[in-house]
Amino acid sequence: MIHTERKHSRKRDAILRVIQSTTAHPSARQVYDVLKPSIPDLSLGTVYRNINLFQGEGAVVSLGVVDGEERFDGCVAPHPHVVCCRCGRVADLPCPGGEGRETGQIEGPEASRVGTNNREDTEGFVIDYRKTVYYGLCPDCAGERGF
Repeated sequence: MIHTERKHSRKRDAILRVIQSTTAHPSARQVYDVLKPSIPDLSLGTVYRNINLFQGEGAVVSLGVVDGEERFDGCVAPHPHVVCCRCGRVADLPCPGGEGRETGQIEGPEASRVGTNNREDTEGFVIDYRKTVYYGLCPDCAGERGF
């Protein structure tokens, strides 16, 4: 990842601050909706462009698409997430055993569990990152269904 010195702007700083100050894993539209009242000339395109910039810098990560919108996390340390299949709520999960190492070279028994389960295909593979996402029902939605 190449880090370049970028210009700061009030809009750019506000967009990053919104994403990094919440555990709600907002979409670009949600960030826009939060900031639009205080920054009337903000456009949704500006939010998307800056989020793409932040992703390139490693300041923000994408969790993928939830309920039709890409969601973002300002906590870039590797950690798993859980997504409610009913309401779309996204939450952080603690890493088993604390802050787990989620990057590095696959060695030993782990190598056979990646890809095609053929150790020869994965030997020496270097991992840049991994995303772990669990799907189910949040406590509110599970309660509504009587679980």
